[in-house]
Amino acid sequence: MTMRIGVVTFPGSLDDGDAARAVRLAGAEAVRLWHGDADLHGVDAVVLPGGFSYGDALRCGAIARFAPVMETVADAARGGLPVLGICNGFQILCEAHLLPGALTRNQHLHFRNRDQHLRIGSTSTAWTGQFTADQEILIPVKNGEGCFVADARTLDELAAEGRVVARYVRGNPNGSQRDIAAITNEAGNVVGIMPHPEHAVEALTGPSLDGLGFFASVLHTLAGAPASSR
Repeated sequence: MTMRIGVVTFPGSLDDGDAARAVRLAGAEAVRLWHGDADLHGVDAVVLPGGFSYGDALRCGAIARFAPVMETVADAARGGLPVLGICNGFQILCEAHLLPGALTRNQHLHFRNRDQHLRIGSTSTAWTGQFTADQEILIPVKNGEGCFVADARTLDELAAEGRVVARYVRGNPNGSQRDIAAITNEAGNVVGIMPHPEHAVEALTGPSLDGLGFFASVLHTLAGAPASSR
Protein backbone atom coordinates (compact mmCIF):
# COMPACT_ATOMS: atom_id res chain seq x y z
CA MET A 1 0.00 0.00 0.00
CA THR A 2 1.34 3.41 -0.98
CA MET A 3 1.64 5.77 1.97
CA ARG A 4 0.00 9.18 1.64
CA ILE A 5 1.90 12.19 2.97
CA GLY A 6 0.08 15.49 3.25
CA VAL A 7 1.86 18.74 2.40
CA VAL A 8 0.16 21.88 3.68
CA THR A 9 0.02 25.08 1.65
CA PHE A 10 -0.41 28.33 3.57
CA PRO A 11 -0.59 31.78 1.96
CA GLY A 12 3.10 32.58 1.55
CA SER A 13 4.37 28.99 1.42
CA LEU A 14 7.35 28.73 -0.94
CA ASP A 15 8.59 25.18 -0.60
CA ASP A 16 5.38 23.16 -0.64
CA GLY A 17 6.04 22.02 -4.21
CA ASP A 18 9.58 20.95 -3.31
CA ALA A 19 8.32 19.07 -0.26
CA ALA A 20 5.71 17.27 -2.36
CA ARG A 21 8.39 16.30 -4.88
CA ALA A 22 10.59 14.95 -2.08
CA VAL A 23 7.67 12.86 -0.85
CA ARG A 24 7.17 11.39 -4.32
CA LEU A 25 10.88 10.68 -4.78
CA ALA A 26 10.85 8.80 -1.49
CA GLY A 27 8.07 6.58 -2.85
CA ALA A 28 4.91 8.00 -1.27
CA GLU A 29 1.89 9.81 -2.64
CA ALA A 30 1.94 13.55 -1.97
CA VAL A 31 -1.47 14.91 -0.94
CA ARG A 32 -1.84 18.67 -1.14
CA LEU A 33 -3.61 20.15 1.89
CA TRP A 34 -5.03 23.69 1.98
CA HIS A 35 -4.62 25.89 5.07
CA GLY A 36 -8.33 26.70 5.19
CA ASP A 37 -9.43 23.07 5.05
CA ALA A 38 -9.58 21.17 8.35
CA ASP A 39 -9.82 17.79 6.57
CA LEU A 40 -6.51 15.86 6.34
CA HIS A 41 -8.02 13.48 3.78
CA GLY A 42 -6.79 10.37 5.54
CA VAL A 43 -3.05 11.04 5.15
CA ASP A 44 -0.52 8.95 7.05
CA ALA A 45 1.79 11.89 7.89
CA VAL A 46 2.02 15.65 7.34
CA VAL A 47 4.75 18.05 6.22
CA LEU A 48 4.55 21.75 7.08
CA PRO A 49 6.79 23.40 4.47
CA GLY A 50 9.06 26.41 4.45
CA GLY A 51 8.12 29.90 3.35
CA PHE A 52 6.50 32.95 4.88
CA SER A 53 3.04 31.84 6.00
CA TYR A 54 0.65 34.78 6.12
CA GLY A 55 3.59 37.04 5.26
CA ASP A 56 5.18 36.44 8.70
CA ALA A 57 2.67 38.94 10.09
CA LEU A 58 3.09 39.49 13.84
CA ARG A 59 5.93 36.92 13.82
CA CYS A 60 6.80 33.79 11.90
CA GLY A 61 4.12 31.12 12.25
CA ALA A 62 2.00 33.14 14.69
CA ILE A 63 -1.05 33.28 12.43
CA ALA A 64 -0.59 29.90 10.73
CA ARG A 65 -0.98 28.12 14.05
CA PHE A 66 -4.66 29.25 14.03
CA ALA A 67 -5.39 28.00 10.49
CA PRO A 68 -8.20 25.42 10.37
CA VAL A 69 -5.82 22.77 9.05
CA MET A 70 -3.49 23.28 12.02
CA GLU A 71 -6.25 22.60 14.53
CA THR A 72 -6.66 19.16 12.95
CA VAL A 73 -2.90 18.63 12.56
CA ALA A 74 -2.33 19.47 16.22
CA ASP A 75 -5.00 17.03 17.39
CA ALA A 76 -3.66 14.30 15.09
CA ALA A 77 -0.07 14.93 16.17
CA ARG A 78 -1.04 14.53 19.81
CA GLY A 79 -2.57 11.21 18.75
CA GLY A 80 0.66 10.05 17.13
CA LEU A 81 0.48 11.28 13.52
CA PRO A 82 4.01 11.91 12.20
CA VAL A 83 4.49 15.63 11.46
CA LEU A 84 7.59 17.29 10.01
CA GLY A 85 7.93 21.08 10.15
CA ILE A 86 10.62 22.54 7.89
CA CYS A 87 11.88 26.10 8.48
CA ASN A 88 8.61 28.08 8.66
CA GLY A 89 6.96 24.76 9.51
CA PHE A 90 9.30 24.47 12.52
CA GLN A 91 8.27 27.98 13.57
CA ILE A 92 4.60 26.99 13.27
CA LEU A 93 5.12 23.89 15.42
CA CYS A 94 6.67 26.02 18.15
CA GLU A 95 3.88 28.59 17.95
CA ALA A 96 1.33 25.75 18.20
CA HIS A 97 3.14 24.42 21.29
CA LEU A 98 3.73 21.07 19.63
CA LEU A 99 7.43 21.74 20.17
CA PRO A 100 9.14 23.83 22.87
CA GLY A 101 11.20 26.96 22.37
CA ALA A 102 11.02 29.57 19.64
CA LEU A 103 12.79 30.64 16.45
CA THR A 104 14.01 34.23 16.55
CA ARG A 105 15.94 36.62 14.31
CA ASN A 106 19.38 35.35 13.31
CA GLN A 107 21.96 36.72 15.73
CA HIS A 108 23.90 38.44 12.94
CA LEU A 109 20.63 39.98 11.64
CA HIS A 110 21.25 38.73 8.10
CA PHE A 111 19.39 36.20 5.98
CA ARG A 112 21.57 33.12 5.65
CA ASN A 113 21.44 30.89 2.56
CA ARG A 114 24.09 28.18 2.22
CA ASP A 115 24.75 24.46 2.27
CA GLN A 116 25.04 23.39 5.89
CA HIS A 117 26.56 20.39 7.66
CA LEU A 118 24.47 18.79 10.41
CA ARG A 119 25.14 15.97 12.83
CA ILE A 120 22.25 13.64 13.54
CA GLY A 121 21.64 13.36 17.26
CA SER A 122 18.53 11.18 17.48
CA THR A 123 17.54 8.27 15.27
CA SER A 124 14.52 7.31 17.37
CA THR A 125 12.06 9.72 15.76
CA ALA A 126 9.56 8.92 13.04
CA TRP A 127 11.60 11.03 10.62
CA THR A 128 15.20 9.96 11.35
CA GLY A 129 15.18 6.18 11.79
CA GLN A 130 17.10 5.59 8.57
CA PHE A 131 20.08 7.65 9.72
CA THR A 132 22.82 6.49 12.09
CA ALA A 133 23.74 8.21 15.34
CA ASP A 134 26.30 10.98 14.83
CA GLN A 135 25.95 10.73 11.04
CA GLU A 136 26.98 13.95 9.32
CA ILE A 137 24.75 15.17 6.52
CA LEU A 138 24.73 18.17 4.17
CA ILE A 139 21.52 20.04 3.37
CA PRO A 140 20.73 23.69 2.56
CA VAL A 141 19.75 26.29 5.13
CA LYS A 142 17.92 29.49 4.21
CA ASN A 143 16.41 31.64 6.92
CA GLY A 144 16.34 35.05 8.51
CA GLU A 145 14.69 33.95 11.74
CA GLY A 146 16.19 30.56 12.41
CA CYS A 147 17.85 31.10 15.78
CA PHE A 148 16.45 28.48 18.16
CA VAL A 149 16.08 29.75 21.71
CA ALA A 150 14.69 28.27 24.92
CA ASP A 151 15.24 28.61 28.64
CA ALA A 152 18.13 26.68 30.18
CA ARG A 153 15.83 24.08 31.76
CA THR A 154 14.22 23.27 28.40
CA LEU A 155 17.60 23.06 26.68
CA ASP A 156 18.86 20.70 29.37
CA GLU A 157 15.74 18.53 29.07
CA LEU A 158 16.02 18.31 25.29
CA ALA A 159 19.62 17.13 25.63
CA ALA A 160 18.99 14.73 28.52
CA GLU A 161 15.96 13.14 26.83
CA GLY A 162 17.71 12.69 23.48
CA ARG A 163 15.32 15.09 21.76
CA VAL A 164 17.91 17.14 19.87
CA VAL A 165 17.48 15.63 16.42
CA ALA A 166 20.35 17.47 14.75
CA ARG A 167 22.97 20.09 15.52
CA TYR A 168 24.88 22.44 13.26
CA VAL A 169 28.51 21.50 12.70
CA ARG A 170 31.31 23.32 10.86
CA GLY A 171 29.66 26.62 11.75
CA ASN A 172 26.38 27.80 13.21
CA PRO A 173 24.51 29.81 10.54
CA ASN A 174 22.09 31.66 12.79
CA GLY A 175 23.33 31.56 16.40
CA SER A 176 20.92 28.86 17.58
CA GLN A 177 21.51 27.97 21.21
CA ARG A 178 23.70 24.91 21.66
CA ASP A 179 23.90 24.65 17.84
CA ILE A 180 20.41 23.13 17.70
CA ALA A 181 19.10 22.65 14.16
CA ALA A 182 16.21 20.23 14.81
CA ILE A 183 14.25 18.90 17.77
CA THR A 184 11.44 16.43 18.47
CA ASN A 185 8.58 16.10 20.91
CA GLU A 186 8.58 13.53 23.71
CA ALA A 187 6.78 10.93 21.60
CA GLY A 188 9.18 11.31 18.66
CA ASN A 189 6.46 11.72 16.02
CA VAL A 190 6.78 15.51 15.65
CA VAL A 191 10.05 16.95 14.33
CA GLY A 192 10.96 20.54 13.55
CA ILE A 193 14.05 21.27 11.46
CA MET A 194 15.33 24.65 10.33
CA PRO A 195 17.46 23.52 7.31
CA HIS A 196 15.69 22.17 4.22
CA PRO A 197 15.91 18.40 3.58
CA GLU A 198 13.51 18.75 0.63
CA HIS A 199 16.24 20.67 -1.22
CA ALA A 200 18.70 17.78 -0.93
CA VAL A 201 16.91 14.97 -2.71
CA GLU A 202 18.33 15.10 -6.27
CA ALA A 203 21.90 15.19 -7.52
CA LEU A 204 21.02 17.78 -10.17
CA THR A 205 19.80 20.46 -7.76
CA GLY A 206 21.00 19.60 -4.26
CA PRO A 207 24.35 19.50 -2.53
CA SER A 208 23.63 15.86 -1.61
CA LEU A 209 20.85 13.27 -1.41
CA ASP A 210 20.91 13.38 2.38
CA GLY A 211 17.50 14.99 2.67
CA LEU A 212 15.78 11.89 1.34
CA GLY A 213 16.63 10.15 4.60
CA PHE A 214 13.93 12.11 6.45
CA PHE A 215 11.19 11.09 4.02
CA ALA A 216 12.42 7.50 3.72
CA SER A 217 12.49 7.28 7.51
CA VAL A 218 8.83 8.17 7.95
CA LEU A 219 7.81 5.64 5.30
CA HIS A 220 9.78 2.96 7.15
CA THR A 221 8.13 4.05 10.42
CA LEU A 222 4.66 3.91 8.88
CA ALA A 223 5.31 0.54 7.27
CA GLY A 224 6.05 -0.90 10.71
CA ALA A 225 3.08 0.71 12.45
CA PRO A 226 -0.27 -1.07 12.83
CA ALA A 227 -3.02 0.45 10.68
CA SER A 228 -5.02 1.35 13.80
CA SER A 229 -2.26 3.74 14.92
CA ARG A 230 -2.19 5.71 11.71
